Amino acid sequence: MCIYVHYVCVYGTVIAFFPFADPAPVLDLDSEESDEMTAAVCLDSDLQDGQMMEVEVGRHGVLLARCNGEFTVLGNQCTHYGAPLSRGALMGHKLRCPWHGSCFNVKTGDLEEYPGIDCLPKHKAQSYFLFSLHQTNRMKEMGGRVAGVSHTTLLLGGGPACLMCAETLRQERYGGRIIMVTRDDLLPYDKTRLSKVMDVENNSITLRREEFFQQFDIEVWFNKQVTSVNTEEKNVAFSDGGFQHYDQLLIATGCRAKGLDCPGADLDNVLMLETPADARRIHSACKDSRIVVVGTSFVGMEVASYMTDKAATITVIGSSELPYQRTLGPEIGKITMMMLAERGVKFYMNDSVKEVRREDKRVKEVVLKSGTVLPADVLIVGIGVLPNSGFLQGSGINMDNKKYVPVDKFMRTNVADVFCAGDLSSFPLKMAGQERVNIGHWQIAQAHGRVVALNMLHKQVELNSAPFYWTVLVGRTIRYTGYGEGYTELILKGKFEDLKFLALYIKGEEVVAAAGLNFDPAVSVVAERFSSGKVITRAEAESDDLSWLKLPTVEDQ
Repeated sequence: MCIYVHYVCVYGTVIAFFPFADPAPVLDLDSEESDEMTAAVCLDSDLQDGQMMEVEVGRHGVLLARCNGEFTVLGNQCTHYGAPLSRGALMGHKLRCPWHGSCFNVKTGDLEEYPGIDCLPKHKAQSYFLFSLHQTNRMKEMGGRVAGVSHTTLLLGGGPACLMCAETLRQERYGGRIIMVTRDDLLPYDKTRLSKVMDVENNSITLRREEFFQQFDIEVWFNKQVTSVNTEEKNVAFSDGGFQHYDQLLIATGCRAKGLDCPGADLDNVLMLETPADARRIHSACKDSRIVVVGTSFVGMEVASYMTDKAATITVIGSSELPYQRTLGPEIGKITMMMLAERGVKFYMNDSVKEVRREDKRVKEVVLKSGTVLPADVLIVGIGVLPNSGFLQGSGINMDNKKYVPVDKFMRTNVADVFCAGDLSSFPLKMAGQERVNIGHWQIAQAHGRVVALNMLHKQVELNSAPFYWTVLVGRTIRYTGYGEGYTELILKGKFEDLKFLALYIKGEEVVAAAGLNFDPAVSVVAERFSSGKVITRAEAESDDLSWLKLPTVEDQ
């Protein structure tokens, strides 16, 4: 049987019908007068269960997938940053993006895992599929505030955890008042972009527009600094003298950049990256300048990468032997160091800043503990973070010895009706045997927010997300999934020197994490295995049979 996709254009909307046992009339797809378009896209036998392909009807691309014998049609691009989903991983009814790990239900198009926040376009009733020509993303249906409901949910923080909590509450038809409080003057934005595109404009990274918050009755209070929480009275105090009562509270105030502790750390051109305004200031200050970057974690390395074609010179100072030594391991650290060194970046490792010398109020030289003196016009500091939890002192909400907030698998603190999420939380990670961890990644914070909302509504939903993050260096993206802390061995597929590899991190007899470069969609496949609770054994990792990684064949490429 031949599979046909049939388009009917009605006021900018497209309806696709499939499959037809007999050919429907094929119209001229390029004719501007045609209101209907039908095209044969493949034979029934061309697409087996668990397979998908991108097809075109007219000038419109869609994704055709087959799951449990049924054909479905979805948008062909991830709603996060437009990755081609045909190159992703289809496992059962779940489709994972090859770039950043967003996961969609292939039967419904609904989002099942972040960092994307919208669903794929797919509206199905009986034998047709409906989607808009002009809108690739689709939001889940949401409600608003219900008149007469006085229940108030207060969300402290303007990041991904609070946004996803608010959205999930409205998706679940919570009708109470939702207040999101942020110390910033911006609506929630994609912070992961700041170190990758530093001349960014605010509106280009805003996750939701102002109209969204108005439509779904989500209040956003800007420039509000929390000073204390009274859990007995259920009140939160602010620095402007105001108070707000809550019935349920989410604390997701995140972390702030850690500064240098040395003479000269307060000079004008000692910069840290926290906001879009910071990113633009760094972009402007570093053009044609001699810059020194302190820190070889993700922020420091990405800033150095971004500046390779903009700054006069770039020098990176690291406290370890290699970049990413504790996170990605020394092998990948060595390769990333080589990638930047080829672009003229100089490294001083196993060293730290002793003093920043000035000329007037600006940086002139950076003195290292080794005695090395580096001329500098700008010093960028990316040496870690400190939790924003000082206002919790005396609240009765437990904190650990590092001032992070421990939560249970439902994201609940030790105080009733108080939850914590995102970078500030210390939480049990299911894929690591409920080991308590602190993971400051975007996608995890989003997942936290959703779990908080569902448990605020007493749905008893546990956190079950596999960490997934990525870093971009000189145009190449390294993807990582899992939790590799304490790994004992690394098994390599491909070659580091070819810049095409998959590193599988082993602990005991199991794979606990994976990192890949130019090896898509392998990292997404591993993430889905982790998320579904399926163990990847050492034997599987060591095997030369890579079919389980669903790598593209020569024909696919």
